[in-house]
Amino acid sequence: MEILTIIGYSFLILGAVFLFLGALGLYRMPDVYTRLQAGTKASTLGAIAFMLGVGFLQPDWMVKILIIIVFLTIANPLSSHAIARAAHKRGQKPYTKGEKDALEIDEHNAELSTEKEKQS
Repeated sequence: MEILTIIGYSFLILGAVFLFLGALGLYRMPDVYTRLQAGTKASTLGAIAFMLGVGFLQPDWMVKILIIIVFLTIANPLSSHAIARAAHKRGQKPYTKGEKDALEIDEHNAELSTEKEKQS
């Protein structure tokens, strides 16, 4: 076998493993925030590895695949951040073991400071 073929199939297997672990993380994690974290990181790495595998198997496609990889590395974290913010604004509580939600505390303190400014 040619070396590019071996590298390509190795990346395909690595990508499939990361995608499987991401799906497993979606199934196993307790709340929306940890599911987003597990799904986003694993699916991003899995998709990147999978596409690199295809790029090594089809070298003519490598430039297009690299452009797609750049788009993925920007779009996946941004979309998961937007989903997490929407879930938090909707009131979805994170799974904690008695700890306070830091974002909720910050938002509450900001509301209190704006109310004090309006009163004075």
